Amino acid sequence: MRLTFHGAAEGVTGSCHLLEAQGQRILVDCGMFQGGRELDEENAQDFGFVPATVDFLLLTHAHLDHCGRIPLLVKRGFTGEIICTAATKDLTRLVLLDSARLHQEEARRRRRHGGGAEPLYDMIDVLDSLDRFGRVARYGHKMDLGGGIVAEWFDAGHILGSASICVTVGANRQRRRILFSGDIGPVNRPLLNSPAPPSDVDVVVMESTYGDRNHRPLDRSVDELHEAIRQTLARGGNVIIPTFALERAQELLFALRQGRETGDLPSALQVFLDSPMAISATQIYRRHPDDLKPDVAALLARGADPFALPGLQFVDEASESMALNAIRSGAVIMAGSGMCTGGRVRHHLRHNLGHADCSVIFVGFAAEGTLARIIIDWAKSVKLFGDDVAVRATIHTINGFSAHAGQSDLLDWHGRTGSPSVTFLVHGETGARQVLAGALHGGRVEQPGLHQHYDL
Repeated sequence: MRLTFHGAAEGVTGSCHLLEAQGQRILVDCGMFQGGRELDEENAQDFGFVPATVDFLLLTHAHLDHCGRIPLLVKRGFTGEIICTAATKDLTRLVLLDSARLHQEEARRRRRHGGGAEPLYDMIDVLDSLDRFGRVARYGHKMDLGGGIVAEWFDAGHILGSASICVTVGANRQRRRILFSGDIGPVNRPLLNSPAPPSDVDVVVMESTYGDRNHRPLDRSVDELHEAIRQTLARGGNVIIPTFALERAQELLFALRQGRETGDLPSALQVFLDSPMAISATQIYRRHPDDLKPDVAALLARGADPFALPGLQFVDEASESMALNAIRSGAVIMAGSGMCTGGRVRHHLRHNLGHADCSVIFVGFAAEGTLARIIIDWAKSVKLFGDDVAVRATIHTINGFSAHAGQSDLLDWHGRTGSPSVTFLVHGETGARQVLAGALHGGRVEQPGLHQHYDL
C-alpha cells in the first residue's frame, strides 16, 4: 500500500493525494494551486501520475483548492467515478463553472495583450467532468470501492457538505484505516455541526492551516465586525469585505442579521452581496437543511431565512456591480474573491482602498503571494488594473470567522481519531506545520514534500 502527495505538500493549496492498495488507485481531492503567477503555471503541469490509471476520486469538499483541477484531470484521461456528498456535488458544480469562466476570461485577456495562452480548461471540460460524478455519499455510511476497500465520509464542519474520508483497506488483522481530514472546521459554529472524526484509525493525513495559533472566539469576532462597520459608517465611508462564496458569505450574512436584530448595527444599513457565486451558494445552503445545525434547519423549516436581513441586496449583473462604485458612503459591500486574486472585489478595492474614511475587513485566510496577503502585510500601495492604488483605508483582520480549525481544535480532532501510528501534515505553511507537529502526541509525524511517496 502506497500513499503519494501530489498537492498541498509543503504548501497550503492544491490538495491531491493518491492511495494505491489492493490493485486500486484512489485519489483524494484534486485541487487548484492558488497564489502567485508561478502557481498558475504549476496547475498546468503534469499531475505526477497518469489520470487514466485512477479508479476513484473521493472529494472532501467544494473549495477550489480541493476540487479545482477536476476538469483538467478528466481532460487528461480520468474516466473513473467521483464520489462526494450531495451538497458538495451541488457546490462543486457551481465552483467549477465559475472557475472555467475565469480561466476563459484570463486567456482572452492574455490574447488581447499578445499572449497565446489557452485556458487551463473551459466550460465544456467542466461539463465533461460533471458526468464523472457517480454515487452520493452520506455521513456515517460505508461505500464499497471493490477489492476489499471501503470508504466512509464523516462531517468535517468546514463548509456545507464537507467531509473527512476514512478509507479502510482489508479486514481483521490485515485491516488498515487511513483518514484524510480534508479541511477541518472549528467547533461551535453558527451554521454547521462540529467536526466528528472516527475514533479508530491507523494513519491520518491532516490539514495544518492554523496549526500554530488559535482564532479569536467567534462572539468577540462578531462584536469586532459590528464595531468596525459602525466606526466606518461614522467616518462616512464604505466597508469592503473580500468574501469567500462558500460558508464565509453565509456566516457573515447570519452575523449581520444578528447585528440588525440586536441593534448593534443601524436599521438603515445597506448591505450588498456582490458575488453571483455566493448568491447561488446561499440558495444551495437553503436546499440542504440536513447538513446545517438543527436550530438553523428549524428556522428554514418554519419559513424564516437565516441569511436574509432588511437592506440586503443581491448584486448579480455586472452593470449593477459597476453602479456600486458610485456609492461613496454608508455601504457594506461583500464581494469575491476572498483572497482578492480575482473577481469583483478588486474593482471595489480600486474605488475604495485609497479613501481614509473607508475600511477593508479581511475575515479569512490569505495565502502568501495573494493581493489580500499583500494588503494585510502593510503595503503602502498595490497594483490594480495597471494602476498604483494607495492604501489609505483602515485595514481590519478578523480571524475568528475562519472556516478552518485553530490549533486547539486541530489537536482535539486528532486526539479523537484514536492512536494513529503516523500522521502526515499537509495543507499548511512551514511554520504552522512545524508548530503543530511539535504539539501532537503519539505516533510518528511526517511533513511530506510534493510528489513524495510512503509505503504504509
